[in-house]
This record gives sequence, C-alpha cells and structure tokens, in this order.
Amino acid sequence: MASIARPTGTRLVTLADIRTAAAALRGVAVRTPLLPADELAGSLGLPALWLKPEMLQRGGAFKFRGAYTFLSRLSSEARARGVIAPSSGNHAQAVALAARLFGVSATVVMPTTVTAAKRGGAERLGARVVLAGTTTADRMGRAMELVDSEGLTLVPPYDDLTIIAGQGTAGLEIAEDCPDVDTVLVPVGGGGLSAGVATAIKALVPNARVVGVEPAGAPKLTRARAAGRPVKLERTSGLADGLLAVEIGAIPFAHHQAYVDDVVTVDDSALRDAVRYLLNRVKILAEPSGAITVAALRAGVVHPRGVTAAVLSGGNIEWSGRGSGLDELLADG
Repeated sequence: MASIARPTGTRLVTLADIRTAAAALRGVAVRTPLLPADELAGSLGLPALWLKPEMLQRGGAFKFRGAYTFLSRLSSEARARGVIAPSSGNHAQAVALAARLFGVSATVVMPTTVTAAKRGGAERLGARVVLAGTTTADRMGRAMELVDSEGLTLVPPYDDLTIIAGQGTAGLEIAEDCPDVDTVLVPVGGGGLSAGVATAIKALVPNARVVGVEPAGAPKLTRARAAGRPVKLERTSGLADGLLAVEIGAIPFAHHQAYVDDVVTVDDSALRDAVRYLLNRVKILAEPSGAITVAALRAGVVHPRGVTAAVLSGGNIEWSGRGSGLDELLADG
C-alpha cells in the first residue's frame, strides 16, 4: 500500500508496552535467535535472509510470549479461579505452560479436529481439554460458557492489548538483533503476532516493510483490508491449522492498518514445499502455519527488498507413524 494511516479512536500497543512485556519474559521465555538462510537468500537475490525460529520457544510456538505476559498481570484472585483459553492448539499449550509456571489450573477449548500433537501437548502440560466444534466461534462460545459457569478467567488468543504486547517481543528481538532489516515477513492468524511484530518493527526500524502472510483458505486480513474493517469468513480450510481464524481481531486489525504494509496469501502446495525445505535444508521442523513465510518466499508471492527476516511461528507437529500430520506432509507428492 502507498501509505499507512493510523486509525483513529483506537488504543494501540506502544513500544513501551512491548518493552514492559519483554522485561517480564526475561529469564522465562527463550530469546530465539536469528538463523541465516544463505541458500534461500542467494536464490532470491537477497543480501541476507534471517529466520526467527519460534518453534524453539517454550511450548513450541510464539504463543508463550503473550500467554505468560497475560498471566503475569492477573490478580491473585483471578489466578485462584483458574484460566481458560480457546485455541486451535498453540495458544492452548502456551496457556497450559504459563499456568503451570504460576501454579494455576488451566482449561483449554480445542476443536474436534485438533491434531494429536497439539492436544497431547496441552494435556502433558496439565490442562483440562474440552472439545467444541471446528471454528473459532465454536471455541470462544464454549469458553465463555465455562467462564460464566465456573468463574474462570479468559486468556484471549489474540484480540487483546496485553497479548499483542507479549507477541510483539518477537519483533523487538528482530529489531535489536538485526537493526538494518529492510523487510519482515510474519504469519497472520487472528492477528496478535503480526500486530505486535509490526508495532515493534515500525517503532524501531520505521523504514522497514512489514508483510503479513496468511493461508489462501483463510484470507481474513486480505478481506478486511479490502473492506476497511474486520470481515467474518463463511468458512476457512487448509493445512495451516493455526492460521484459520474466520475473522481478524478488531484490536489487531487496528494495528495492521497502522503498521502492516502488505498482505499476501499462500496455498497448501507451497506450505508442503516449505515444511520439507526447512527440514531438509535448514534442519528446522516447522508446522505448516510456522512455515508460511518461507512458503511465500519460495512461491514468489512476495518480493522482499534488502535484508529480510521471516518469522517461523511454531513447530507443533509430530511424526505419528499413522499417515497423518508430519507423515502425510512429507509423503505427499
């Protein structure tokens, strides 16, 4: 887009908010490195390409940053009642882990189609798992029922200032570790990660270009930008189960309008290619949602300039030996 206009009447996360979150996470969250991807950089004609591997984060994805930040600010009374999180998988594991660290009971509401890896991860971390439907609305609706009936505290997956500030610490680290970055690619699901990363990057490297990447089967940010407001999709589908929200969050969307330069979409064939490429060439295991930025680069749907950083948002996928998950991704085609 030609210019970025800050929306009016909306409270946006600030760099100070993100730095406060980073202070709370220090010594608890992993400060994930920037890994060079020289082969891919060379094929794209880039001077440098850095990968931000959030699969190395506690809980296997970036979500721990926001979940821990949120729980760190709860009152002792709210923690005593327990917390609940609607999630397709990664947020659930992050909340379960953060709750365990704070000695808090956690319930997670997951889709009936949740992968065994993500459900198993939440259960191993001590969460009570409740299954509800297949959509974000199904999960949120059931979670709110349990909030009302059991007095639990909801930990929002993305549409929350504290969550966005926590996720934004990934962008803060990119800007600190690579101050000459020219382009940053970040996955888009409900929008918390992309909103936080974009906020940090634009605050510290204002001339850098931030590009959101979402699945072709869930183009909620693409549709929202065209409409000028969040739009609920009738349905979403695809391999990137962590990015299949039917609607971008209202608070993240305000940040996107202010700080995200462009958004592109990627199809499932490119996601399969990217998962395989990262495993074979970079020796990183990414789930399809986590590999989507590399998929965009390899498929040529985005053409970055200069020094580029790509966020790999997570790696919660496992080898089951039963023709599903990682097995299917690596065997197909």
